[in-house]
Amino acid sequence: MGFCYDQLGLTAGQHVVHVGIGTGYYAAILAHIVGRGGMVTAIEIDEALADSARTNLADAWPQASVVTADGFTFRPERRPDAIIINAGVTHLSLAWLDTLAEGGCLLVPLTAEDRFGAFVLITRRQGDTPRYTARNVCRVGIIGCVGGRHAGAEARLARALRDARFTPPVRSLRRPPDEPDDTCWLAGEGWWFSTAPPEE
Repeated sequence: MGFCYDQLGLTAGQHVVHVGIGTGYYAAILAHIVGRGGMVTAIEIDEALADSARTNLADAWPQASVVTADGFTFRPERRPDAIIINAGVTHLSLAWLDTLAEGGCLLVPLTAEDRFGAFVLITRRQGDTPRYTARNVCRVGIIGCVGGRHAGAEARLARALRDARFTPPVRSLRRPPDEPDDTCWLAGEGWWFSTAPPEE
């Protein structure tokens, strides 16, 4: 995970949304990176794990706030500079794409039924119209995300991952009104990955 976090270029004072924090180990690392002037919104759907994380983070990491919620649909009040998903999904949440700050990054593991897949990094570019770069980060094996798995999407993703040898050849993420074309690697509801760079 340290290698993956390095890809985000996090700095002090930033806001990170971390989905699937478990007992808070990685949330503590992220809180250390952004410092006391930053903020980590730590999301955990399991109430017992969330309570444990609150206890673990309360004294040393006051900049980390634990929220018991469904991370797939959660929309923070403050736009995050980074969103990190710590469980495998078959498709993207529009809440993640909609709330990401300009210049912000979304690190998400796309995984098939066997829990294996790839981490993809999506970056929202500056500008009035949302444009996103995307790139493969590394292969991953990780638990599934509650609310982030769908049988039909899983089958499409499994084929795409297999064909790409688990190295997604993505260069951008597109959203409507852009429609999937011959550069489409994987499409979902309200988004699709392209093997072409983002349009200006």
